[in-house]
This record gives sequence, structure tokens and C-alpha cells, in this order.
Amino acid sequence: MNNSIIPIFYACDDSFMKYTAVSLCSMIANASQEREYAVHILNTGISEQQRQTFLSMADDRFKIRFVDVTKNLDSVQSKLPLRDYYSKTTYYRLFIAEMFPEYEKAVYIDSDTVVTGDISEFFDTDTGDAYLGACHEQAMVQTDAFGSYVERVIGVSRYSYFNAGILLINCEQFRRHKVLERFIELLGYYNFVVTQDEDYLNLICKDHVHWIDQRWNTEVYCELPHPIEEAKMIHYIMASKPWHYAECPHGDIFWKYAEKTSVYGEIKKVLEEYTDAERQEDNDVLERLIATAVSEAEREDNYLNRINREKRAADRVEIVKRIEQFEREGRFDEDVEDDPPAKMLMPDDIEYIRRSPTDRLKTKAAFAMARKFVGDLIRDRKMIVKEIHGIEHFKALDSGAVITCNHFNAFDSFAIHLTYDAAEQKGREFWRVIREGNYTSFPGFYGHLMRNCNTLPLSSNLRTMKKFYAALDRLLTEGHFVLFYPEQSMWWNYRKPKPLKRGAFSFAAKNGVPVLPCFITMKDSDIMGEDGFYIQEYTVHVSPPIYPDTSLPRREQSEDMMRKNYQLWKDIYETEYDMPLIYSTASDMK
Repeated sequence: MNNSIIPIFYACDDSFMKYTAVSLCSMIANASQEREYAVHILNTGISEQQRQTFLSMADDRFKIRFVDVTKNLDSVQSKLPLRDYYSKTTYYRLFIAEMFPEYEKAVYIDSDTVVTGDISEFFDTDTGDAYLGACHEQAMVQTDAFGSYVERVIGVSRYSYFNAGILLINCEQFRRHKVLERFIELLGYYNFVVTQDEDYLNLICKDHVHWIDQRWNTEVYCELPHPIEEAKMIHYIMASKPWHYAECPHGDIFWKYAEKTSVYGEIKKVLEEYTDAERQEDNDVLERLIATAVSEAEREDNYLNRINREKRAADRVEIVKRIEQFEREGRFDEDVEDDPPAKMLMPDDIEYIRRSPTDRLKTKAAFAMARKFVGDLIRDRKMIVKEIHGIEHFKALDSGAVITCNHFNAFDSFAIHLTYDAAEQKGREFWRVIREGNYTSFPGFYGHLMRNCNTLPLSSNLRTMKKFYAALDRLLTEGHFVLFYPEQSMWWNYRKPKPLKRGAFSFAAKNGVPVLPCFITMKDSDIMGEDGFYIQEYTVHVSPPIYPDTSLPRREQSEDMMRKNYQLWKDIYETEYDMPLIYSTASDMK
């Protein structure tokens, strides 16, 4: 394959070809002169007259061909949920990767668009291992009915839903992860009736989207997130069609390019003949679409509710509900899972730092068991640590440090231990603060690890806590690392940072050591866990250390570090998930 040739795909029927011509005209006018383009028109039958219209637009840079997808469409025809305001052409884009195995990636673009930027810039975006590159769907963000629909029916955040009007399809990833096959399977399982194939794509590609500058999908229906002059592609979605409404916002840009085509007269005639009754029907269609979104969100047997039932994970579903409830009520420091009653840890029951030869052997053996256990988890893809960012911050530490991490899974401390291993801090030990019950009441294998793998259990006994404080001070001053969970509570697979408690930062201030903030982000893998939920892929983000400001009193030092830690976590959350950090509590959490 010649990588200098950019493959571009449109999908349309005979009646919509004239609008495709305008989009293509604008693309040709603004595309780089240094590149070549292969334009594919996916269709199930185009008249010879329409073909000639397009072929006359071809030049040395832009080659145009027509591709009949009838056979492909026939394979799923009976399963396609069509409505009066969508045609089946919307499904053609699903076949691109399989039909064109020679392409590594390709551009798909809707016909109701005007391309005012250089399409080669869009194509050259590096999507990494994402399934596709796309822009946020502003209708879901700006219209609550649509936002609630995607969250309650599809299980995708309104801030993580993409518009499929322009896509940079990673064809290799589509084929590798069998996107078309998964789409056909889903068609037979559930009919999404709001945005149809866009819903299927968002479900299949959840957590595997590379977000592209929003200027590449400027949706006219919505409040623009940027000035129209900055738009690189203008998308006349839903009823916002310049050929139906003379007053369509930014319709002048469409007409600027329409005038340059041989179908300009046809399009003007469509505008002139479009009736008030048809415009009223457009309004009715939008109202029906919103009503459909609301009713789907309220259905007890909608997709997400059905999946939750069929996963046979009632316990996990209940935990998710409790997390939602606790977030609404601001109960961030409470656990959502009911742990068994914990036996009190008494002073005589523990020596926090055990240095005898026997204790060292026992610890060494326990760590060997733990490493094998973690290795088995990783080998069996039950735990996936995909990347570690910022390891240089850990490597550069030349003193003891308090390590902070968000807490969402019993295995997250293993991910931080792997990060410690990657930092290669030879001779400086890694310890973790754990709950009292994890030390005193955990049975079997896990209990053995809790009691022998450099753990520092908290206690409800004040005398025991004095021993805890002394051990912690000693470890930090000796240059070791201690992992804290300053959120206090563990919420299963909860992605947001929770408000922090001051304790960890107080120890850092007292001992004059930095805080090393670590935040783990996650996304769905392709692997279904035993509990019916997808195994999460973890990315560990190690931020620069936060040092105590010695010009402040000790309490203010700890509060200052706590605020900075939270802000770093917040910034990572908003950057990695590409959405604002918003809690469902009545008042904003700071």
C-alpha cells in the first residue's frame, strides 16, 4: 500500500449524491496539494448521471471510484433497525475495514458536511492502538435527554460519546478486534433506536477512542464550542440542512461550495420546493427522537439493564448502585462493600518492622508467593497494567516518600508495587498502609500476604497506633516508601478521584519527605471477567513529587500538599478521560 495515498469514504444513495458532491468539492478545494486521495463512494446503486457528476470532479490528486455494498448489506439486512429519519446508508461505514484489507486506516465522512480544513491533517493523526479517532458528540453533552439516554442505555458517559459523522478508522484494530463481527452480533441482540449504528459503534469502541480536535466536527445543531471561523469541518446534523432552510446557521459556507458544483441548480430547486409541511415534519421528527431517547432510558429492559441482569453479577450491580448513591450523598469516605467485622489489633500482636533473620525469611517467602500470584494474574489477563507514565519522577527520588494512590480494587496496590519495581530503587523498601481487618481477620492466602508483605496495619487501639506512628516515622526517615490511600474508602472500579483525607500528608510534613502522587486510570479491555464485567486495563500515572513548604506551619504544609495532590489527580482524570470532573452531589466537591 502507498502510504502517501489517503483513502476517503462516503456512503450515500442516489438522492443524496448531490450533497456529497458539495462536501467533496469543499474537501478538494482545501486539501494539501502534496498528497493523493482515493475517494470511495459506498452505495447500492447510483445512476449513470450521478456517476458522471462525480467522475468529472476527479483530477490528478483525487481519484474517485464507486463501491457497491449490496452483498455486504444483504448479510445483515433483516437485522437493520431502520426509521423514517434514517436510511440504511448509515451502516455502510461498518464494512470498510473488512472490504479493504489493504488499508491500515481510512477516513469516513458523512455527506451533510463541508470540509474547510486540510483533510490530510485529519488523516495524519496518530490514533495509537485506538479503534478509531473521532470528535465528541455535542448533542449528547448539550441535550440532557440524549446524554441521559447514552448513559442509562448504552453505558457510555455523555462526555465520552463520539459523533460518527467523521471518523479516522484504524482498520487494523477494527479487523483485529472483530468490530464488524461484534456489530452483527449486537444487531441480533438489541436494536438501538436513537442514533442506531452510532450507538453500536460507541458501545463497541468504548474506552478505545482517540479524541480529535473538536474543530473537525463542528455540529451546526448545537452551541458551537469554538468560533465558526476555526472550524475544519462543518456538520449539518439532524434537521439543520441548508438545502431545506434558507436561514440555516452557517449555511452560507455550504452554498459557497455548492455554487462551484454542477448540481448547484438541483440543490437550489430542493430549497425552493421544500414545503412548510416538510419543515414541520422535521420538527416532529426531532421531537420523536427526543421522546424515544427518554422512553429508552426509562425502559427496564433496555440494553444496559438487560446486560446487567444477564451478567449474573448482582453483587457488582448493587455495588455500582451504592457507589452512585454514596456519591450523591457525599459519603466519599465510606466503603460501599460490607467487610466482615475486624478483630482489634493489640500492641502485643504486632511488631511493625521485623528485622530478625526468621522474620526476613518469612517476608522473603511471602514476597515470592506474591510475585508469582501477580505474575499469574498478568499472564491470565486477570490484571492488566498497560502503561506506566512518569516513572522518571519515582526514579529521581533521593529520600523516603509518602506514595498516594486512588483506591478502587484489591489489586491496585500490586500495580503500584510494579511501578516501584520499575523505578529500580535498590535497597529502599516499599511498604503499604492497610486496614486493621485486612491484617487481623483476612483468612488463607490473602491473609498471609497481608501479614507478611511489608504492611503497616492501622488499629482501633490507641496504644497500637503509637507503635504504628513510630514505625512509619522510622521508615520514612530511613529513606523507604510508604503507600497510603488518602481517599480512605475503596469503591470498585470508580474512576473519579475522591476527596482526600489529611493523614498521609501530615506524615510527609512531619518527616520532611515528599508526597509522590500516583493515579491509576482504567479502560475496558476486550476480556470479560468472571463477574460479568470487563477486565480493566490500568495505566499508572506518576506525577512529580510534592515537597513540604517549610515556610508554612506543619498543618498548613499538609493541607497544601493535599490540595496539590488532589489537583494533580483531577488534571489527570480530565485529560485521560477527556471529560470534566463532576460529582453528582448537590454542591461542588473541592
